[in-house]
Amino acid sequence: MQHKYLPEVYVRFLERFPDVAEAHGELARIVRERNSFDDRTDRLIKLAVAVGSEAEGAVRSNVRKALQHGATVEDVQAVALAAITTCGFPTAIAALGWIESVVLAPSDA
Repeated sequence: MQHKYLPEVYVRFLERFPDVAEAHGELARIVRERNSFDDRTDRLIKLAVAVGSEAEGAVRSNVRKALQHGATVEDVQAVALAAITTCGFPTAIAALGWIESVVLAPSDA
């Protein structure tokens, strides 16, 4: 099953390495179950880590997931703005651009 919002490189990864994808998913599930955060907070934390890492794909993915779990556009933008003083202005501006590309993307729904 292919979702339109999944990057093609990720879809190919799932197809070529299903066992690795399954193990990765299981690890993510175990880690998520060990924390005390609700899903919205968990996704905002993961977004912050992705922003700090300048990981464009992870930023885009976690923006989508944060919004699905009740975060607002203002919430995800606030994460990027918080990066100004810890990660630097260029990192924050890049993240705001990646966030905007997700928020402004046409919806299939």
